[in-house]
Amino acid sequence: MNDILPADVHVWQLFEDTVRSWLRAYGYSEIRMPLVERTELFVRSIGEVTDIVEKEMYTFIDALSNESLTLRPEGTASCVRAAVEHNLLYQGSQRLWYGGPMFRHERPQKGRYRQFHQFGVEALGLAGPDIDIEHMVMCARLWRMLGLEGIELELNTLGAVEERSRYRARLVDYFERRADRLDADSRRRLNTNPLRILDSKNPAMAEVISGAPRLIEDLGIESRSHYESVKAGVAAAGVAFRENPRLVRGLDYYNRTVFEWTTTRLGAQGTVCAGGRYDALIEQIGGRSAPACGFAMGVERLLDLMREARSFERSAPDIYLVRQGARAESYAERLAESLRDAGLAVALHCGGGSFKSQMKKADASGARFAVIVGDDEADRQELTLKALRVATEQTRVTLAEAVRLVQAQSQND
Repeated sequence: MNDILPADVHVWQLFEDTVRSWLRAYGYSEIRMPLVERTELFVRSIGEVTDIVEKEMYTFIDALSNESLTLRPEGTASCVRAAVEHNLLYQGSQRLWYGGPMFRHERPQKGRYRQFHQFGVEALGLAGPDIDIEHMVMCARLWRMLGLEGIELELNTLGAVEERSRYRARLVDYFERRADRLDADSRRRLNTNPLRILDSKNPAMAEVISGAPRLIEDLGIESRSHYESVKAGVAAAGVAFRENPRLVRGLDYYNRTVFEWTTTRLGAQGTVCAGGRYDALIEQIGGRSAPACGFAMGVERLLDLMREARSFERSAPDIYLVRQGARAESYAERLAESLRDAGLAVALHCGGGSFKSQMKKADASGARFAVIVGDDEADRQELTLKALRVATEQTRVTLAEAVRLVQAQSQND
């Protein structure tokens, strides 16, 4: 679990501000859920025989209530639970988003930590392929807004429950006849969650998996029509994709459309965003049956891509205010507040020190300008403005002139 230090926070803020603007553009409303839920919520929704539930959840017994509680490993189950508990769907369909930390006890590696952050998007009460299409199209827009390249869309369908049940029987029969070629993890999953075998990352399993039957052969007319409409809509929007019949996702609640956005630029952890449709989950959690779909993106992984795509300037104030002299001390404090009132970010030097040492700190701060105040400036109610990033002469100006010059430089930048 990592600290996010001041030198990195500005990149997070840029990402978060962009995401919030993007979500407003699509009409999604924020919802905030607790970090801790009853364990049974995740067992029922994610699936008892999944890596998350079997190996990765941070679960503990509450000392007062004796209940089993879990730090949330993902956001969809919590969001749906909140929507059911507060009867949000009685008001009509809901477009919701959330952001924040999630927790999984995984082996830490680049872009994957035990406390990680996600933004999630959930559309509740919408059954048609149009909302599936919107989710993939809006992701493509976000990558453009962030200046990211090399993120590719993979798409598949898991069909309806009864179709997946038929496929499951065929898949188990196929793998049972080749049990000697399965690794230990796949043999364990064979009679509990055989679709997860298709998602194995073991290279030794690639050949046997490639020959497995395909779920699309078991799709009925309705599921096939939904999938064809999704593909046609995504293509019509100009979003390139690759069909991946082995894409099954690691959570049991998915049905029909599933998708992942992947990249080869992050090593083995190539998925940066994933989601799909989960039409049975609302009823499963205790609400009235209603369709739903959504997706979540890993913030740390996307930030790694952003850092690779461009260099970020360190977050810096507009002005570093240097003060020297008895009368200048209090005048500088009032002046700093007036500059902030004008919308400028001002770091006021504190702690004393020589003029030379203060100017060194001004330069190190990254500020575009230093404002210098001595007793003479205090007496005249003026200030000396010195540009720190371009070679120009310092000048004595009024507060209003200083604001105009700094804002003009910011607009030019």
